[in-house]
Amino acid sequence: MGFLLQRYLGRRSRLLPRALAGSLLQPLPAAPSARPPGARLHSTGISGLQERTLIAVKPDGVQRRLVGDVIKRFEKRGFKLVGLKLLQANEGILAEHYHELRRKPFYHELIKYMSSGPVVAMVWEGHNVVKTSRAMVGETNPAEAKPGTVRGDFSVHVSRNVVHASDSLETAQREISLWFRSNELIDWDCYDQKIMYEP
Repeated sequence: MGFLLQRYLGRRSRLLPRALAGSLLQPLPAAPSARPPGARLHSTGISGLQERTLIAVKPDGVQRRLVGDVIKRFEKRGFKLVGLKLLQANEGILAEHYHELRRKPFYHELIKYMSSGPVVAMVWEGHNVVKTSRAMVGETNPAEAKPGTVRGDFSVHVSRNVVHASDSLETAQREISLWFRSNELIDWDCYDQKIMYEP
Protein backbone atom coordinates (compact mmCIF):
# COMPACT_ATOMS: atom_id res chain seq x y z
CA MET A 1 0.00 0.00 0.00
CA GLY A 2 2.83 2.39 0.87
CA PHE A 3 4.62 1.58 -2.43
CA LEU A 4 1.50 2.35 -4.51
CA LEU A 5 0.94 5.59 -2.65
CA GLN A 6 4.56 6.62 -3.28
CA ARG A 7 4.19 5.94 -7.02
CA TYR A 8 0.91 7.87 -7.10
CA LEU A 9 2.39 10.85 -5.28
CA GLY A 10 5.57 10.69 -7.35
CA ARG A 11 3.58 11.15 -10.55
CA ARG A 12 1.54 13.98 -9.11
CA SER A 13 4.09 15.74 -6.94
CA ARG A 14 3.44 18.97 -8.80
CA LEU A 15 -0.22 18.83 -7.76
CA LEU A 16 0.47 18.54 -4.02
CA PRO A 17 2.52 20.78 -1.75
CA ARG A 18 5.71 18.99 -0.64
CA ALA A 19 4.77 19.14 3.07
CA LEU A 20 1.36 17.56 2.43
CA ALA A 21 2.79 14.82 0.22
CA GLY A 22 5.32 13.96 2.94
CA SER A 23 2.68 13.84 5.64
CA LEU A 24 0.59 11.36 3.66
CA LEU A 25 3.48 8.90 3.72
CA GLN A 26 3.84 9.06 7.51
CA PRO A 27 2.24 6.23 9.55
CA LEU A 28 -0.98 7.20 11.26
CA PRO A 29 -0.78 7.55 15.06
CA ALA A 30 -2.33 4.73 17.03
CA ALA A 31 -5.88 5.39 18.15
CA PRO A 32 -6.05 6.11 21.87
CA SER A 33 -7.15 3.10 23.89
CA ALA A 34 -10.39 3.32 25.82
CA ARG A 35 -8.41 2.35 28.94
CA PRO A 36 -4.82 1.32 29.62
CA PRO A 37 -4.01 -2.41 29.42
CA GLY A 38 -4.88 -4.10 32.68
CA ALA A 39 -6.99 -1.19 33.91
CA ARG A 40 -10.09 -2.29 35.80
CA LEU A 41 -13.48 -1.17 34.65
CA HIS A 42 -14.59 -0.52 38.19
CA SER A 43 -11.83 1.68 39.60
CA THR A 44 -14.44 4.00 41.08
CA GLY A 45 -13.21 4.39 44.62
CA ILE A 46 -16.17 2.42 46.00
CA SER A 47 -14.78 0.47 48.96
CA GLY A 48 -15.10 -3.31 48.97
CA LEU A 49 -15.76 -3.43 45.24
CA GLN A 50 -13.12 -6.01 44.43
CA GLU A 51 -13.71 -8.22 47.45
CA ARG A 52 -13.66 -11.92 46.79
CA THR A 53 -15.25 -14.78 48.69
CA LEU A 54 -15.35 -18.56 48.52
CA ILE A 55 -18.71 -20.22 47.98
CA ALA A 56 -18.81 -24.03 47.91
CA VAL A 57 -21.78 -26.21 47.08
CA LYS A 58 -21.46 -29.17 49.43
CA PRO A 59 -22.01 -32.82 48.43
CA ASP A 60 -25.73 -32.71 49.32
CA GLY A 61 -26.21 -29.65 47.11
CA VAL A 62 -24.38 -31.28 44.20
CA GLN A 63 -26.32 -34.55 44.62
CA ARG A 64 -29.60 -32.65 44.62
CA ARG A 65 -28.69 -30.73 41.42
CA LEU A 66 -28.72 -27.35 43.16
CA VAL A 67 -25.47 -25.99 41.68
CA GLY A 68 -27.29 -24.05 38.96
CA ASP A 69 -29.70 -22.52 41.47
CA VAL A 70 -26.83 -21.29 43.64
CA ILE A 71 -24.93 -19.82 40.68
CA LYS A 72 -28.08 -18.14 39.39
CA ARG A 73 -28.65 -16.33 42.69
CA PHE A 74 -25.16 -14.90 42.79
CA GLU A 75 -25.24 -13.87 39.14
CA LYS A 76 -28.62 -12.18 39.51
CA ARG A 77 -27.31 -10.32 42.55
CA GLY A 78 -24.64 -8.80 40.30
CA PHE A 79 -21.54 -10.61 41.53
CA LYS A 80 -18.85 -11.75 39.11
CA LEU A 81 -17.70 -15.37 38.93
CA VAL A 82 -13.89 -15.50 38.77
CA GLY A 83 -13.21 -19.15 39.69
CA LEU A 84 -15.12 -22.41 39.42
CA LYS A 85 -14.20 -26.08 39.83
CA LEU A 86 -15.81 -29.44 40.52
CA LEU A 87 -13.64 -31.66 42.70
CA GLN A 88 -13.60 -34.54 45.10
CA ALA A 89 -12.13 -32.92 48.21
CA ASN A 90 -9.56 -34.99 50.05
CA GLU A 91 -9.09 -35.11 53.81
CA GLY A 92 -5.99 -32.91 53.62
CA ILE A 93 -7.74 -29.88 52.15
CA LEU A 94 -10.80 -30.41 54.36
CA ALA A 95 -8.67 -30.64 57.51
CA GLU A 96 -7.14 -27.26 56.65
CA HIS A 97 -10.47 -25.75 55.69
CA TYR A 98 -12.19 -26.84 58.92
CA HIS A 99 -9.11 -26.37 61.11
CA GLU A 100 -11.00 -24.24 63.66
CA LEU A 101 -13.61 -26.99 64.17
CA ARG A 102 -11.12 -29.81 64.85
CA ARG A 103 -12.03 -29.99 68.55
CA LYS A 104 -15.79 -30.11 67.94
CA PRO A 105 -17.52 -33.47 68.54
CA PHE A 106 -18.95 -33.47 65.00
CA TYR A 107 -15.60 -32.78 63.29
CA HIS A 108 -14.85 -36.33 62.07
CA GLU A 109 -18.39 -36.80 60.75
CA LEU A 110 -18.09 -33.47 58.97
CA ILE A 111 -14.85 -34.47 57.23
CA LYS A 112 -16.32 -37.86 56.31
CA TYR A 113 -19.41 -36.22 54.83
CA MET A 114 -17.54 -33.49 52.93
CA SER A 115 -15.29 -36.11 51.31
CA SER A 116 -18.23 -38.36 50.42
CA GLY A 117 -18.97 -36.75 47.06
CA PRO A 118 -18.11 -33.93 44.68
CA VAL A 119 -17.95 -30.32 45.82
CA VAL A 120 -18.32 -27.29 43.54
CA ALA A 121 -15.99 -24.53 44.72
CA MET A 122 -16.45 -21.00 43.41
CA VAL A 123 -14.89 -17.58 43.88
CA TRP A 124 -17.19 -14.59 43.50
CA GLU A 125 -16.12 -10.95 43.30
CA GLY A 126 -18.06 -7.78 43.98
CA HIS A 127 -19.01 -4.96 46.31
CA ASN A 128 -19.15 -6.24 49.93
CA VAL A 129 -19.44 -9.77 48.54
CA VAL A 130 -18.36 -11.47 51.79
CA LYS A 131 -21.04 -9.94 53.98
CA THR A 132 -23.72 -10.08 51.31
CA SER A 133 -23.00 -13.73 50.50
CA ARG A 134 -23.45 -14.71 54.14
CA ALA A 135 -26.85 -13.03 54.14
CA MET A 136 -27.80 -14.76 50.87
CA VAL A 137 -26.75 -18.18 52.19
CA GLY A 138 -28.60 -17.84 55.50
CA GLU A 139 -28.09 -19.21 59.00
CA THR A 140 -26.07 -22.40 59.48
CA ASN A 141 -29.11 -24.11 60.98
CA PRO A 142 -31.79 -24.26 58.27
CA ALA A 143 -34.50 -24.06 60.94
CA GLU A 144 -33.27 -20.51 61.62
CA ALA A 145 -32.56 -19.54 58.01
CA LYS A 146 -35.05 -17.12 56.48
CA PRO A 147 -37.07 -17.97 53.36
CA GLY A 148 -35.34 -16.54 50.32
CA THR A 149 -31.89 -17.62 51.49
CA VAL A 150 -30.18 -20.68 50.00
CA ARG A 151 -30.44 -22.66 53.23
CA GLY A 152 -33.91 -21.37 54.04
CA ASP A 153 -35.18 -22.54 50.65
CA PHE A 154 -33.27 -25.78 50.11
CA SER A 155 -31.84 -27.19 53.34
CA VAL A 156 -33.61 -29.32 55.95
CA HIS A 157 -30.82 -30.28 58.40
CA VAL A 158 -27.81 -28.51 59.89
CA SER A 159 -25.45 -31.25 58.70
CA ARG A 160 -26.81 -31.01 55.15
CA ASN A 161 -27.04 -27.28 54.63
CA VAL A 162 -26.16 -27.22 50.90
CA VAL A 163 -23.52 -24.51 50.76
CA HIS A 164 -20.51 -22.94 52.47
CA ALA A 165 -19.70 -19.21 52.44
CA SER A 166 -16.60 -17.52 53.90
CA ASP A 167 -17.49 -15.63 57.08
CA SER A 168 -14.94 -12.78 56.87
CA LEU A 169 -12.58 -11.13 54.42
CA GLU A 170 -9.57 -12.71 56.12
CA THR A 171 -11.17 -16.16 56.10
CA ALA A 172 -12.12 -15.71 52.43
CA GLN A 173 -8.53 -14.95 51.47
CA ARG A 174 -7.29 -18.03 53.33
CA GLU A 175 -9.95 -20.31 51.90
CA ILE A 176 -9.54 -19.07 48.33
CA SER A 177 -5.79 -19.74 48.45
CA LEU A 178 -6.54 -23.21 49.84
CA TRP A 179 -9.00 -24.24 47.14
CA PHE A 180 -7.59 -22.35 44.15
CA ARG A 181 -4.17 -21.66 42.65
CA SER A 182 -3.71 -18.06 41.54
CA ASN A 183 -3.70 -19.06 37.85
CA GLU A 184 -7.14 -20.66 38.27
CA LEU A 185 -8.76 -17.28 38.99
CA ILE A 186 -9.73 -15.21 35.98
CA ASP A 187 -9.42 -11.42 36.13
CA TRP A 188 -11.89 -10.26 33.50
CA ASP A 189 -14.02 -7.21 32.74
CA CYS A 190 -17.72 -7.72 33.38
CA TYR A 191 -19.37 -4.87 31.54
CA ASP A 192 -22.48 -4.64 33.68
CA GLN A 193 -20.16 -3.43 36.46
CA LYS A 194 -19.72 -0.24 34.44
CA ILE A 195 -23.47 0.33 34.57
CA MET A 196 -23.69 -0.38 38.31
CA TYR A 197 -20.62 1.39 39.64
CA GLU A 198 -19.24 4.03 37.28
CA PRO A 199 -20.65 7.56 37.36
